[in-house]
Amino acid sequence: MQQICIYVLLFFIYSFLGWCLEVACKLVSDKKFVNRGFLIGPYCPIYGSGALIMTLLLNRYLDDPITLFIMIVLCCSILEYFTSFFLEKIYQTRWWDYSNYKFNINGRICLETMIPFGIFGLIIMYKVNPFFLNILSKIPPVPIYIIASILIIPFLIDNYISSKAILEIQTINKNIQKKMLIKKDDTERITKLVREKIEKSTKILNRRIIHAFPHLQLLKRKNLLKRTKQKNTKRN
Repeated sequence: MQQICIYVLLFFIYSFLGWCLEVACKLVSDKKFVNRGFLIGPYCPIYGSGALIMTLLLNRYLDDPITLFIMIVLCCSILEYFTSFFLEKIYQTRWWDYSNYKFNINGRICLETMIPFGIFGLIIMYKVNPFFLNILSKIPPVPIYIIASILIIPFLIDNYISSKAILEIQTINKNIQKKMLIKKDDTERITKLVREKIEKSTKILNRRIIHAFPHLQLLKRKNLLKRTKQKNTKRN
């Protein structure tokens, strides 16, 4: 149980560091603070998940840096690809898009991000992980259980609240599409209209999400597209 709590804390540490990295990049590029990530709190779970996967699965390659680098790139790319895929299927929303980058796969991952993942992964495995694991292993069982519990509870609440905010955005998306006579997938037009609607709303969490993901794309709902086609067929 103590080892599980250590991994839980490791997940939160890297989720927080990932959030810091995302915020820093936005600060440099846009010259302003943007609370990045799907969740309200200061963490990006995809970074925590990636670091945890490396910690649990890739220790066997520590003696071979080249193989370790390749395996890190592979694991992180698979994680990013399927995170993008499942979020898109669940929320009918594309959260990031690398389609304009060279050597991308379906716009979900690209070589330009894979290489940094591999480099950062090596730093984590050889330097950062031993440092944090050494500290966490010295924490007595009871305190580490308490700390892990304190972190998990608000994290779960955050997931619930953030998911509700996303579903509200999807409701706005659905209502706008119902009013529009769209005969084909018009992602750019849909996204623009939904963004304008959210920017005018009083829902702070909804606005936070579209600011956190400036390249977010709200996709045409297939069921609505089918209904539109059916109505047009009946009219004709």
